[in-house]
Amino acid sequence: MRTELNVNETELLGWAREAASQAYCPYSDFPVGACVLTEHGRFTGCNIENASYGLAICAERVALFKAVSEGATSILSLAVSCAKAGEQDPPGSKMPCGACRQAMSEFMSEDALVIVDGVGVWQVKELLPQAFKLNESRFLK
Repeated sequence: MRTELNVNETELLGWAREAASQAYCPYSDFPVGACVLTEHGRFTGCNIENASYGLAICAERVALFKAVSEGATSILSLAVSCAKAGEQDPPGSKMPCGACRQAMSEFMSEDALVIVDGVGVWQVKELLPQAFKLNESRFLK
């Protein structure tokens, strides 16, 4: 992990922060935004909750799935921002959940970057070592 962001990572994080403003989170009041960078450009997502809690989806997966549904096959990086998280909140409260980490391992190379607002930058392989794989994904060129 590293904590210094370059200009491109800072810009991607800005798009993630903006995406959080679209979050539908009446139950948790915890808006999250994400942005992925692909060979086709940027795709954003926000968390979307449901009264049947199991039907909610995280911002990271929304952004990933939007990119895939639009034909992206090379997802270079992902930024995520928890809009209401405070500087003093524990880093773990700002990190992608296990389901999102698994989705990242399916659609991003193990060396692709994940930028977590206020926490740092990781490679996918650092967030989910020994990820579950059935076969080589067409996304991992």
